[in-house]
Amino acid sequence: MELDVRHLRALCAIADTGSLHRAARLLGTSQPALTTQLRRIEHSLGGLLFSRERTGCRPTPLGRTVLSRARPLLAGMDALITEVRAAVDGVDGRPRLRIGSTASRAIPGWLRRLRERLPGTETQLHVDVSAGALLGLVAAGELDVAFVHQVEGCPLRVPEGLDVRVLVEREPQFISLAVDHPAAEDEVVDLADLAGDRWMVDPSVDGEWDGLRRVFAAAGLNPRVLHGDYLTAASLVATGEVVTPCQPTSRPRPDMAIRPLRGDPLAVRLLLAARAGAYESALYGTVHAALDAAYWEAARMSAPYRAWLSGPRTLRPVLG
Repeated sequence: MELDVRHLRALCAIADTGSLHRAARLLGTSQPALTTQLRRIEHSLGGLLFSRERTGCRPTPLGRTVLSRARPLLAGMDALITEVRAAVDGVDGRPRLRIGSTASRAIPGWLRRLRERLPGTETQLHVDVSAGALLGLVAAGELDVAFVHQVEGCPLRVPEGLDVRVLVEREPQFISLAVDHPAAEDEVVDLADLAGDRWMVDPSVDGEWDGLRRVFAAAGLNPRVLHGDYLTAASLVATGEVVTPCQPTSRPRPDMAIRPLRGDPLAVRLLLAARAGAYESALYGTVHAALDAAYWEAARMSAPYRAWLSGPRTLRPVLG
């Protein structure tokens, strides 16, 4: 078996994500297929490249040697692809901006501002629940920028070669609950008042479940937890089946209340990532400024978040 670029990308994805499951999702394949591919690569090279541990995959000494050679090769290939694509864009006269994002209410305002501030630029959007996957796509040259969130206490694995800027240092996560839930009568909800509820969390969102478990443990709580996507969670919240964390920019509905948690125990850090050196270009300053304005516009449109911001706490955008 001869190694090719596809094999090198697989090895780097496993190293960057620290997990066969997350690497498979990043590469658009299944975990069993990636596991089989890794075994074939290891058999071809004559040794283990990763040690499989309970907490994930770690490169062995041989793996680190292979990765040290693989990364420069991939960086060179990515640079070649980027240059070719830029040349193609120059030929048809339409510059292109490829942005990625985890789910956010700021996206519509961001796209609108980019259209206004970068006329003639074709903007492409890729949304993913996994911040790690988006960072990997930026590192691979398949996205130009990515707007992601990092759950407090659960740092992201940032691939080499990325410049990550902070948009919001600490964004509190609110709680979504049925409008007739007893706790919804208060403007601020105590975590203990929700201990008897079933919670729903999406485990495919990087750090989401680990962050929530950390908060529960700190509060001495052990509520029942269901796993599912947040679209399903919204319908279950409305019927009183579950409560769920939500972004503070979420807006209440007639059947759903949005409330801050007392003490803001759950929070995320909002980040914008690009390839190293990208921020030296005026283009990326425009991209950052457009996102910053879009985020605070979305914040003002959410009554619960607007009230939180006008309270004794102070939250400021960090403009890097």
